[in-house]
Formats: sequence, structure tokens, C-alpha cells
Amino acid sequence: MSGATGYNRELWPVLLLLLLAVLIPTACLLWFMNEAMSNQREAVAQKLAEADRAQVVSIRERLEGYWERSIAALDQQARDSIGGALFARCIGAGLADSVICFDEKRRLAYPAPPAAPMKDPALDRPDWAQAVRQEESSPGAAAEAYAAIARSAADPILRARALQAQGRCLVRAGNKDAAIQLVARSDYNQATDLQGRLIAADAGLMALQFMKGPEDSRSLPLARRLKALVLDYENAPLSGSQRLFLMREMRALKLPQNLAEFPTFDAEQLAARYLEAEQAPVVEAALRQTALAGIWKLGSVNGRVLALLRTQSVLGRMRELVTNRRLVVSQPGAPVPEGSSSPLGMRLPGWQVTLLAADNTALGQPQRSLYLWTGFLVIAAMAIAALVAARLLQRQMRLARLKTDLVASVSHELKTPLASMRVLVDTLIEEPAPDPVRTREYLELIARENIRLSRLIENFLTFSRMERNRYTLEMAETDAAEIVAGAVEAAGERFRGPDCRLDVKVDTGLPRLRADAGALVTVLLNLLDNAYKYSPGEKRIAVRAYAANQHLCFEVEDHGIGLSPRESKKIFRKFYQADQRLSRATGGCGLGLSIVEFIVKAHGGSITVQSKPGIGSTFKVEIPVDGR
Repeated sequence: MSGATGYNRELWPVLLLLLLAVLIPTACLLWFMNEAMSNQREAVAQKLAEADRAQVVSIRERLEGYWERSIAALDQQARDSIGGALFARCIGAGLADSVICFDEKRRLAYPAPPAAPMKDPALDRPDWAQAVRQEESSPGAAAEAYAAIARSAADPILRARALQAQGRCLVRAGNKDAAIQLVARSDYNQATDLQGRLIAADAGLMALQFMKGPEDSRSLPLARRLKALVLDYENAPLSGSQRLFLMREMRALKLPQNLAEFPTFDAEQLAARYLEAEQAPVVEAALRQTALAGIWKLGSVNGRVLALLRTQSVLGRMRELVTNRRLVVSQPGAPVPEGSSSPLGMRLPGWQVTLLAADNTALGQPQRSLYLWTGFLVIAAMAIAALVAARLLQRQMRLARLKTDLVASVSHELKTPLASMRVLVDTLIEEPAPDPVRTREYLELIARENIRLSRLIENFLTFSRMERNRYTLEMAETDAAEIVAGAVEAAGERFRGPDCRLDVKVDTGLPRLRADAGALVTVLLNLLDNAYKYSPGEKRIAVRAYAANQHLCFEVEDHGIGLSPRESKKIFRKFYQADQRLSRATGGCGLGLSIVEFIVKAHGGSITVQSKPGIGSTFKVEIPVDGR
């Protein structure tokens, strides 16, 4: 467009001022936002430090309270039960992984070590001594001797021992079935042997071991009775060593899983291991490490119970109370992480709780996000406002330039034909004796300039109606051949001159078109004018009409100066002229192709151009046949 360079020079200072009007407040806003976020970060950090200290104190009190309650629970269980019953209740209540029980005099009560073997008082009986001597040489005779003692014995303990010895001798004699029947069915009551072991339990285990596994119908009922006996901590006088031995042996037998599993087995094993490592345990109401790796002990205040806890159990109980992931509990001897630390009190000597330092990047994140979003919205609003202002200003300046160009173009375009006609008329008036031939020639020139003037005025009026959305189409059935013929007729005599060759080709049988015939004639006429105008020298122009893809296509081809790809994208703009020097020589103001595009789109069609500089251009108009 003419004057675009000057237009840009006028626009740049204004755009620069608008840019400064956005950048300066933006810089100030960013500075204030940074200061506000820094102050907010410091305030949040201070509040967080205070909250951390309070949280450490709170979790320390919570942990101390938990272990105080654990010690109190151990004391309560010791007041309600003793020995094996105390052991079973502590394990069943989940107070510890295992416990060591003491009596009121602080002596080991459960699991107590095996009693030392004592002298057999039954050896004072002649019949018993005789049966003992027969065991090695004649186990069958010894079995009969023991059976006689059992039948005559008034003491239930002696009777139970005699039955046990009879079963042992039957096994040595090879009569296992008789031994199984004897030990499985005999009533041993609560009798114990010389080491304090319950005879009934040992006899039942021996019977199970001699049976042929689960296929023996007697094994499962016997296993159930023996398991009930082993788990009877309240009434069965089993020592800890015998109970653990029975559990291990039954687990080794091929028994169903429900009969081979014992809920207190792990606790019994842990207690036995501890007593082997510390033969003189000290009961203290504090959580301390034992001689076993990974095992801790916690005593009751009354000294009756010593709870044994694995490290994972201790830490697991503390983690249930410490829900904050930043809180870390450290055991004695372990490295303490950096942060706010505090010891856990007299019940947990050496234990510490630490609150890890907070991630500073997360401090005041909601407030920072609010500041950032607020700043972003304000800056975006300012930028949008500046952009809108720039666009409005650019539009106003373009409109002003457009008005100026329009007035200049109209004045120039109207002045040229009017001046030509005035010269011709003045010449005719001044001739005293007009020559008829010259007069006709001048009148033809005047008529041509009049047609040119009318066409210019029609284009200006069409452009005005387009700008005001007042342009209307009068749709009616029409024929493509009539449209082409009307355009060629309106083009005038210049296309039939010696320096111009116009080829017209309209395919036969074209479908009729519902369109504004006059508007489409204007389209082709403008394209023909451009082809004539931009084809210097000998002009070769072709007009074609054909049908393709449910469209009627009109083509206007020339072999003129052609267009570059960049110019091809701009030629439909208002007042754009590809070669302004040629336009000034031939006339025109850059409105023809914009009017063409408007009319074609109003018909629902499209217009394209294929052109190469120095070779020529082909404009193609496609109008849908069905009017869509």
C-alpha cells in the first residue's frame, strides 16, 4: 500500500510509548511483589520454627505418656495373674513380643529354668528298684513290674510315673501299639516327673511320635488334647522349657497347620534366648537394650514383669504416634539427624525425637502463589490493554491513511478521464468547421473515457456499500455462458484491437447457476481489466468456464508481468497495487480485486491465483452449483 513506510514511521513512536507505559509499571509491580514475598517468607519461617518447637514438645509428651501407660498395663497384669498365666495374658494383650515373669520376691517365675534332677524316692521300694534293674536286660518283664506298681500305688504321682515307665519299657520291647494305647488313654492328672515336667504332656507327645501320622484315626484327637494342654497357661503346670520343647516337636510332626501352629511360640523362643543371654535379669521401669542384638527390655514398676520388645516393634509403636514425616525417632547410639531435637525422658533413656528442618522452598507457597497470580493478572491486563490501545490506534491511523489514500485515488482517477473528455470537448467546440470523421473519433474517445469513469464510480460505490454492509445480491437462475459473454461485451473494443488476442472457451452443457449475474459479470470484468492492464506489449488473454467438483469455475489467464509469491498473498487487500508505476500509467486504485473477493465469497465460492513473475497469472473463481 502506498505510504506504508511513512505510516510505520509515524506509528513506531506511539508504540514505543505504549511499551514503556507497560514495562515501567510492570517493573515496579515485580519489585513490590518480590519484597512482599521475601517478608512473607521470613514471617512464615519464624512461625514455622515456633510451631516446630511446640510440635517437638507435644510429640515428646505423647511418647512419654504412651510408655507410661505401657508400664502401667504391665503392672496391672501382674496384679491380676502370676507365672504362666501372666505370660500368656501379656502376650495376648499385645503388650510385648515376649515377657519374663517374676514372683512377689522378685524370683524368676516363668519361664523358669528346668529343675535340677533329684534323688528318686521310689528307689526305696523294692519292687520299683527291681523293675529299674530289669529295664536293660528284660524290658518286657520290667513293663509288667511297672504295671503291677501302677495298679497297687495309692500315690497318683507314683502311679503316673509307673505308667510312664511301663510305656517306655513296652517301646523297648518292640510293642509300640500297646505303648500307644497305654500313654494315650491313661489318666496322669497333674503328675510331674523328677525334673518337674508334666508326665501327661510327655506321654501324649510320645504317643503322637509313634503313631503313623494323620492316617491314624487316634492322632488328631490326641494332637488336639495335647495342643490344648500346651496352651493352657492358667491350669497346666508346664515349665517354660517343657512347653517350648513340646511346641517344637509338634511343629516337626506332620500335623495339620491348625494343630502345629502356636500363637505364643515366638514369645517362648525369645524368652528362652534372653534367659540364656542374661541369666540374672534386672527389672527396671525404663526402655533399655538387652544383651541380644535388636531386643529391648521394659520392666514394670512393681518388678513382676520384664517386657521384651524387638527394635521394629518399638519403632513401629512410636511411628503410630508420630504421624508427621518430618519427625524422626532415634534410638540410643544411632546418629541424630539435623533439626530440632529433644530427649524422650526418663522412661526412654538415650532416645531422642528430632523434627527435620522444613523445606524452605515450600514456605508461604499459598501466599506466593496468590502474589504471583495477582501480579500475572495485573501485568496481563496491562499488556492486553496496551495491545488493545495499540490496535485501536493502529486502526485509527490506518483509517486516516485509508481516507487520505481514498481521497487521493478518487481525485486522481476521476481527474484523468474528466480532463481527457474536457480537452476533447474543447477541441470540438473551438473548430469552426468540424470534420465529421474527426468529430466521430473524438466522440468515441469521449464515450470510452465515460465508460472508464462510470466503471470507476461503480467500483467506488460498490466499495462503499461493502464497507457499510449494504451490498446485496439479487440471486436468480443464470447461465455461465451469459456471464462470460456479458463480461467480454462490457470489456469493450480494446480487447478486439490488433495488439490484443482474447480467447474465450465455455464448455457446453454447463449446469445453470443461482447467482447474481451482474455481480459475477463485475468479477470477470475486473479480472479482465487487470489482465489487460498488467500485460504490456502484445496481450494474450484467455477466459474459460467449466464445471468441476460440483462447482462452476471461471478462469482468466494472462501472460503479463506476473506476481511473486509474497505479492500473491496481498493482492486481495484494499488499495494494494503490485506495481504502482504501471497502475499510475494505466489507471486504477487497488479496489478491483478486493471487490472481486467480496462478491465471490458472498456467493459461497473462493478465488485463487497462480502466478510467476515474467510469465503471467491465472485467476480461478469457483462458485458452488447448489448455492451452498
